[in-house]
Amino acid sequence: MLSVVIFNIFNSGLSHMALGVQWASLIPAAFLMASVPGANQILSLRNGLRKGAKIAIIAVTGRFTAFALMVIAVSLGLNAILQTSTLVFNIIKWVGVMYLGWLGIKTILSSSKEYEDEQLKGSDSQGDSLSAWHYAKQEFMVAAANPKALLLFTVFLPQFITSGTGEVGGQILVVGAVYIFIEFICATVYATVGGQLKTIGLSGRVKKNLDRITGGIMIVLAAWLSTEKSE
Repeated sequence: MLSVVIFNIFNSGLSHMALGVQWASLIPAAFLMASVPGANQILSLRNGLRKGAKIAIIAVTGRFTAFALMVIAVSLGLNAILQTSTLVFNIIKWVGVMYLGWLGIKTILSSSKEYEDEQLKGSDSQGDSLSAWHYAKQEFMVAAANPKALLLFTVFLPQFITSGTGEVGGQILVVGAVYIFIEFICATVYATVGGQLKTIGLSGRVKKNLDRITGGIMIVLAAWLSTEKSE
């Protein structure tokens, strides 16, 4: 009986928070934002190409851990801190720019060895398990230090919340959770495409070139992110 009462209270509060969200605008906008080939989506594509869709999909847990922490931080007032402290935003931005640029360069330089090792070793389940966590860490770092992600949660998503209709912090949590779910759908598509490219019998040379292209895109994205401003 008590569990029913608690559930009804929770459900009532969640419904109240959801009433202040402009869902008709948020859902298509979120799908558009999540489907654009940004830094993390390109990383999922590369991971799928290198290690297959399964590992690439497991790796996105790193991204969504970072996103979840961002959403919680924004609900507690991180957006106000970033709006008043350009220094904090710039530190996060340049860490992200340097890491993404380094990752792009590393991808290009290691592309040849990656596919030589793949041919020599074949499939190694233990290595795949370790790789999944390794790539999850990369996903976390790229997401956590991505100024676009910060702006997404601090500036973009709050625009779909109607002021004066409920607890803003709670509404940000609801909107953030919905966006993360939508991003997961899109990330799965990118990882699956990469995995399909890995399994359709492309030559090692073609795979190397695709890997180098994704590395080059990361470097371009790092240069683009360097131009982002907090306002």
